[in-house]
Amino acid sequence: MVETGQHAPYASFPTRSRGRVHPTGESPTRSEFQRDRDRIIHSTAFRRLQHKTQVFLHHEGKHFRNRLTHTLEVSQMARSMARSLRLDEDLAEAVALSHDLGHTPFGHAGERVLNELMKEFGGFDHNVQALRVVTRIENRYAEHDGLNLTWETLEGILKHNGPLTDAEGRPVGRYVEEGLRAGLDDISASEDLRIDTYASLEAQVAAIADDIAYNAHDIDDALRAGLLGLGEFAEVPMVGSILAEVTARYPDIPVKRQTHEVQRRLITRAIEDVIKRSAAEIAASGVASSDDVRAAGRALVRFSEPMAEAEKGLKRFLFDRVYRHEDVMRPVRESEAVVAGLFGRYMDGASMPGRWGEAMMAAPDEAGRARIVADFIAGMTDPYALDEYERLFDARPDFR
Repeated sequence: MVETGQHAPYASFPTRSRGRVHPTGESPTRSEFQRDRDRIIHSTAFRRLQHKTQVFLHHEGKHFRNRLTHTLEVSQMARSMARSLRLDEDLAEAVALSHDLGHTPFGHAGERVLNELMKEFGGFDHNVQALRVVTRIENRYAEHDGLNLTWETLEGILKHNGPLTDAEGRPVGRYVEEGLRAGLDDISASEDLRIDTYASLEAQVAAIADDIAYNAHDIDDALRAGLLGLGEFAEVPMVGSILAEVTARYPDIPVKRQTHEVQRRLITRAIEDVIKRSAAEIAASGVASSDDVRAAGRALVRFSEPMAEAEKGLKRFLFDRVYRHEDVMRPVRESEAVVAGLFGRYMDGASMPGRWGEAMMAAPDEAGRARIVADFIAGMTDPYALDEYERLFDARPDFR
């Protein structure tokens, strides 16, 4: 595969990849990161994202985002920013497409429940779970388990939100209070994933694209659900000034069109801000290779300070007015009960299909059984979880 001349020296180069656990011959038509992207798209876990909750439960309709549509939006934004920064678009896309493969049914509610139930067995984390999916649980290939992705894609899946520990091995960020999740020692990669460093710029681009995407589409979905009116964003950071521009220029168009125009401008400005600030950060840091990026000790892809502050304000508004709205929380509580009920019944011996039941029979101890149950539940779609709950409890929440 010919090396692209468009990459900046600090980008990730597919011809310099640290490789795969199971070596493969070169492709005459695709780079190593393009092959990763294609393997992810063809995986079972990727297709299941279509029927997994983002914020509003899958059954509610009204064209709300689900995990798959969210993932596609993140991927498109990641490619745009990677192109502007002269990074490898395909690696950015591969990380973006795989970043939510470890999510449970019913959104973050399912993850919270599984983490609580798995505490005595090492906890549950959707980034670690995504690695389990692509290295162990997917079983499409004749010669190995998993998708056999490159080291760079695996690193991006695990560390796109930043390092897990400092150089001395102490947990950082959100892992300070609860510690590292179990399973990190069980991940196969061609080399150590170096959990004490930041990931590539491509992975950092995917992470910030995730933030931009869910900020924008959660506004759209909240308005579509009738939780808020467009005018209620007039004083909201990041959105209010854009709303004023749109209503001043287009006062007579339908609210739906005003909403889309606000959302479109919000995404554009956030992406342009990231590109401008990140280019300056990269230049100031002096990084000349992807290894320099990992050794930089900080994220180089970021918002400007004013935009970062505004983005925090928008997140606070969405948390208070959308994510904790009773119309959202009522089905969330019921979905938490579904996940907890399934976990308890499977641990008590309720049957699981195919290889899952076989794995339970072969598990050496309670911790092993719990991890199998967590893997099985995490892979469920919302409808399948409800079907299983109905089978085991003869009841089916309608979330209304």
